[in-house]
Order: sequence, then C-alpha cells, then structure tokens
Amino acid sequence: MRLSSLADYAVVMMSAAARHACGSRLSATVLAEETGIPLPTAQKLMQRLSHAGLLSSTRGFAGGFRLTRPAAAINLADIIEAVEGPIAMTSCVDDGRHDCALEGSCKVQPHWPQVNDAVRGALAAVPLTRLAEVRS
Repeated sequence: MRLSSLADYAVVMMSAAARHACGSRLSATVLAEETGIPLPTAQKLMQRLSHAGLLSSTRGFAGGFRLTRPAAAINLADIIEAVEGPIAMTSCVDDGRHDCALEGSCKVQPHWPQVNDAVRGALAAVPLTRLAEVRS
C-alpha cells in the first residue's frame, strides 16, 4: 500500500499548517514556500482539504486558510480520505462495488472489512499534532 503523491503532499501541508499559531490564517503561497510543494499543487490541495472540512477559507485582505479544529482533533486518516476518498484495502470493502472476478466464491472476502478497519484505525490513531512535531 502506498499513498499517492497528492495524499503525501496533503499530509506535509497540514503538518506545516499545524505548526503555525492556533487560528492563524495561511495562504497556499506560504505553505508552498515552507514545504517546497509547487504552488498549483498546494492550491489544489487547499481546496480539497477545505471541501473535506479540514480547512476553512476566508477571502479578502485578512483572508486565508486555517485549520477548522485543533490539530489534535485531526488525524492521518482524515487527511488521506480528504484526498483519496474512503480508505478501502480492496474493492470488495466498497459498498456497491461488484467488480471482483472472485466474488461469490472468495473465502477471504468476509475478512477484508476487519483488515480495512484495522488499517483505518491505525491511521486514525496518528494525530496531526504528532505529524507536526519537528524532530532533529
């Protein structure tokens, strides 16, 4: 399992945002400069993170983006799902998907939801505050 570059960049950007004073407004330009993420990508991610409810935006002179809740209340699963959609280890975990050639005869399929829940739970156990820690 590997995160897409966009999900990885979203984690980097949210971690940088969490290192700023609580409630301070940030621009995509500032976060792009701090993280090295290209500005168009940073702008795209800020919109996705805002749409997912992790960031709020304000227009105008004192505008910008800020975390919608304390960093301790945002976790790694929240950020990944904002970019990638729901975490699903296999297609049979997605409700309504029936594109597996083994559907109907697979003996492992009943166990995938438990595996999926364990992976999502592990990601949800990592708060943004931990990701924002600066280690030397």
